[in-house]
Amino acid sequence: MKFIHFLKKGNKSSGVAALGNTTLAIIKGIAAAISGSGAMFATTIHSVADATNQGFVFFGSALAEKEPTKRFPTGFGRVVNLFVLVAVIIVAIMAYETIIKGWELIQHPKESTNIWLNIIILSVAIFIDGFVLIKAMKEIIHESRINAKGMQIIPESFKNVRYASPPTRLVFYEDIIATFGALVALIFVILSHLTGLFYLDGIGTMLIGILLVGIALKIGYDNTMGLIGVAAPAKIEERIGKIILDDPNVVDIKEMRILQEGRQYHVEAYIELIKGLALAEADDIKFEIRDKVLSDPDIDDVTMGIIETDDVQSWKAEE
Repeated sequence: MKFIHFLKKGNKSSGVAALGNTTLAIIKGIAAAISGSGAMFATTIHSVADATNQGFVFFGSALAEKEPTKRFPTGFGRVVNLFVLVAVIIVAIMAYETIIKGWELIQHPKESTNIWLNIIILSVAIFIDGFVLIKAMKEIIHESRINAKGMQIIPESFKNVRYASPPTRLVFYEDIIATFGALVALIFVILSHLTGLFYLDGIGTMLIGILLVGIALKIGYDNTMGLIGVAAPAKIEERIGKIILDDPNVVDIKEMRILQEGRQYHVEAYIELIKGLALAEADDIKFEIRDKVLSDPDIDDVTMGIIETDDVQSWKAEE
């Protein structure tokens, strides 16, 4: 029961994606073995990589939600970045194998059999990967707190993907490539069959491998920054600044630093209060403001101090 409760804390997008890609990997693997299609083999490898990655990241995202301990007082938020980086290594290995397979097919082209089986399987793959991609887009909208519905979800998810958690970003990027890769595989399977230019199957296979390399570099860079410790996006900083300045007793924010760890943020701020307050009053106000900031579900902990008002406006809220 504890293990099930632990898994429920995991990122929903990566969990759904792991199940979907496991199903696809099995179906595509059978089709690739029967038909001998290189493009089908490439997209099978892609689904195996995605299923492994997303299952791995799902577990990591659940672990990242573990409560802080005495030994790890800032929590486990960055663990998910580490899991994603391991997933990137798997993607890179799969990309290498796919490119090698494509090069072999270009040098030694051969006709694949069961064309209709390939077409049906790849069409199903496009549908399932597209469904997972839409789910990831909706998760981005939810995590970035954007009000978007219908077709607005697509452009808004691209605009706000940097505000999503690392697992959701991984699923989003991987499934863009998975959906596009299945489409590329379908096109090249049909072209090689209709034209008799069987080396096209190898070109399609290599293209999918190159796409995997690109996504590995992109995700690897993002999560390396996350492991080092990166500043929160300006949108988050403005949101927290507004919470603090909305209190009538706050005159200014002298200094504020927000550090992102996983999908959570650590806030350190020094505020200026109105003049004439007793120390006890000022202390109570500080704790009230701290609790307001902590009520934001994305904020993990807050360190807040009070300094003397210098009558110089240091913080300028966005209009």
